[in-house]
Amino acid sequence: MMEKRDLKGWLYLLPAMLFLGVFMVYPLVDVFIYSFEEEFNFASQSFKGYGLNNYSFVLRDPFFMQAVKNTFILVIITVPLSTAIALLISLGLSSIKPLKRLFQTLYFLPYVTNTLAVGLVFMILFKKTPVSDGLVNVLIKWFGGEAVDFIDGPYWAKMLVMCVYTIWVVMPFKILILTSALASVNEDYYKAAKMDGTSKLRTFRKITLPMISPMIFYLVITGFIGAFKAYSDAVALFGTNLNAAEMNTIVGYVYDVLYTDGGGYPSYASAAAIILFVIVLTITVINLLVSRKHVHY
Repeated sequence: MMEKRDLKGWLYLLPAMLFLGVFMVYPLVDVFIYSFEEEFNFASQSFKGYGLNNYSFVLRDPFFMQAVKNTFILVIITVPLSTAIALLISLGLSSIKPLKRLFQTLYFLPYVTNTLAVGLVFMILFKKTPVSDGLVNVLIKWFGGEAVDFIDGPYWAKMLVMCVYTIWVVMPFKILILTSALASVNEDYYKAAKMDGTSKLRTFRKITLPMISPMIFYLVITGFIGAFKAYSDAVALFGTNLNAAEMNTIVGYVYDVLYTDGGGYPSYASAAAIILFVIVLTITVINLLVSRKHVHY
């Protein structure tokens, strides 16, 4: 009887396993093999042999190193900031009663808005043109500062726009998850803390934070992965020639090497993709190890 139930369970899992095998496992193995094929000819589908020259080329490519720098800056700044801001907003939403649903809807709207459309709005807000300095520069000059070209200007200004834009885009999803997590905390804990005269800050640290820590950990992990996959955000703000703008990302580098006018090099693109995979896997494993001490299930 037990064997029949086990077989039935495996049959239920079979479609999902086939899907994962065909569309995830096989492409990953194929990319891994591609990354070692040296001097691959895309037209004839031939190569001279296997080796590490593709990795050597990618790691010495200044465009790739610039993409790695941009991606790491984006990850380090946006993931903790967006999570912290989303937590503060979620706490505020959880504590109000009037128009609570309306505010939740307003905060969620950017999530269902097209990424390129949001990018276009940000570009208009920050871009300095012969006709207008942009709304942000108007505010800067109003406070006595000088106008800055955030889209075509200095590197720090472009990275600032990129970080602000990324935080804005990911915020709604994080607010939704954290608001749900806060609503699931048992009210009895808060009642007990109130009877003991525990301060709100200590209640947050000792009750709220531990209880929602699994959701925070989930958002941190998915935030890291999402930030490392950033590409459309940069295109929306700075156009398709990201190398010229010094704002390319690792995923953008892979796409450029594979598809753009100077592309057509799947072996180089595969090597860059494997490097990205190793980086994401390493950070995920580190987060999992850290979570054993700080996440309460």
